[in-house]
Amino acid sequence: MNNTIKLSLIATLFLSTNLIAEEKLEDITVTSATKTNQKLQEVTSNTNVITAQEIEERHYTTVTEALNSLPGIDFNSNGGLGHTTNVYVRGFDSKRVLVLIDGIRYNDVSSLSGAPFEHIMISDIEQIEVIKGAQSGIWGADASAGVINIITKKAQKGLHFGASQEFGSFTTSQSQANISYKNDTFYAKATYSDLNTKGFSAVAPRGSDLNSFEDDGYRNKSTNLQAGFQINATNKIDFTHIINDARTQADAYDMATFSFNPNSQYDVESKTKLSSVNFNHIDSFNEVDIFAKKSTFSRYYPQDAFSANFDGETKEYGLTSKVPYGKDHFLVWGGEYKSFEHKNAIDKIYTNKALFVTNSNKFEGFMGGTTLLTQSLRQDNYDKFDNKTTGKIGFKHINSNIEGLTASANYGTAYNVPTHYNLFDPYSGNENLTPEDTKGYDLTLGYKDFKVTYFNNTIKDMIDFQAKFDADGKFIGGNYQNIAGDSTLKGVEVAYETTLFDDILLSLSYTNTDAKDTKGKTLARRAKENAKFALDYYGIDKLHLGVNGQYIGERFDRADKQGQQTGKYTVANFVTNYEIDKQLSLYGKVNNITDKYYQTIDGYASSPRAFYAGMKLTY
Repeated sequence: MNNTIKLSLIATLFLSTNLIAEEKLEDITVTSATKTNQKLQEVTSNTNVITAQEIEERHYTTVTEALNSLPGIDFNSNGGLGHTTNVYVRGFDSKRVLVLIDGIRYNDVSSLSGAPFEHIMISDIEQIEVIKGAQSGIWGADASAGVINIITKKAQKGLHFGASQEFGSFTTSQSQANISYKNDTFYAKATYSDLNTKGFSAVAPRGSDLNSFEDDGYRNKSTNLQAGFQINATNKIDFTHIINDARTQADAYDMATFSFNPNSQYDVESKTKLSSVNFNHIDSFNEVDIFAKKSTFSRYYPQDAFSANFDGETKEYGLTSKVPYGKDHFLVWGGEYKSFEHKNAIDKIYTNKALFVTNSNKFEGFMGGTTLLTQSLRQDNYDKFDNKTTGKIGFKHINSNIEGLTASANYGTAYNVPTHYNLFDPYSGNENLTPEDTKGYDLTLGYKDFKVTYFNNTIKDMIDFQAKFDADGKFIGGNYQNIAGDSTLKGVEVAYETTLFDDILLSLSYTNTDAKDTKGKTLARRAKENAKFALDYYGIDKLHLGVNGQYIGERFDRADKQGQQTGKYTVANFVTNYEIDKQLSLYGKVNNITDKYYQTIDGYASSPRAFYAGMKLTY
């Protein structure tokens, strides 16, 4: 980090923001650490939670923006809103992160990239849980880096409705409306959001003027429907159905120049449907959930731009039971059946059966405080791959002699299965691929407002595309292979959150990531250093002022520090909220307040300075 960049970062830190939600730690519960509700302070896993208050005061547009406020998380994107986005968790890319929305699997079985983060807008979200580290012992495949669980808001007692409207740069408008009703036996809720923007060119050669290219627009329409019935005192049933309909304007590949043409355009249509039904039973012995879930994904590309349709479907059926025992202990056990289908030209399906168990213990007065232990074990049987047994163990100690002192450690094993495309694509597929295995651990020490974590993960036989070249160095094809050996992703996360002068909330974090392949070469597009900063001021009645942002350190577009340098920059944002009364509030925000020019991927544009304003009404 050179002196100019250091001065820029320090100056911005004095302006900065990352909201510390007013909710007390003991009031926050999470569901994805052990597949059951737990208080955040009693979770042994390294966990971050983004609350509804933070989301609403920051006025993020996408879930990716919200996730990017956390230590250990970074992203890159092939353009503006609606373009392919890869979220990195401790150096792992999106396809090694399990993403859930209201507990429904959001990883696209027909894709190479895991969950399509680019289409998850911030809409009526209660909280986002990020469980870091190998989680296959609880969740099965595709949770090598962890689990991101997005939980939407639920109906509150009585009749309620709300609406919001935002306008801003690039002819952007965003509308949202919701209505809900709940009594002692029934609830129903519907939320609809619509984002529309003319955007800016997705493709832009580095250093070029965005105004010299055509705009690539984006439209995202999302609907979330929920309903439930309290059958009697011990039984209830819940339904969820989520629809996301998106259209992205993209730049076509020019076969004459072997590059993307920023002044061309075609539309990509994407539609996602997530559905679930859950029967819940509670008695004096245990709590049981019996569920069925389905995720369907459909993407259409014009024939002359790339190819035709990609359609995939995941179905899941299962049972989970929580059995409390002793004073503060519980056991979670259950079984699942999943089918994963890639339709269209590949037209393949494989299935998975699994049994799992998690045990959680809480001991008071042990070692001068409270000690928490978690142990998980899972057996997965595939009809396409060898069976997999994974596990996880976690420890956390809350010291009572030194107030505010905590220590935790976690170790887990995980795996990622090859996608249908990896296996069966006629040009690059390889049916001999086997799942890649991950082992990882983290150690955390916290004291009051300060926390430091060391993490270390190893991926064995990572799946990657291997290009082939002729004697003259000309590309002649290639396919997906298991790269023999161990890839390592390790580093340090440091976080500090505190209140200053009763009116100011300050949050700082720093992550240093060392991500290398089997030959010790640095993996592409991972920032070596990443610093997040935030400052929120509440000293004026009904007014909130905030600044937040990040510094990205050294990052290269290709492996082994090759290709374009895409790091070494600082971006900051400003937001203000004014509460007129309990029902009506106004807000404004400025993204990239210094109009910093940067690209997260070489040749793809990022937003210049942009202005937005909106209002929110709730009853």
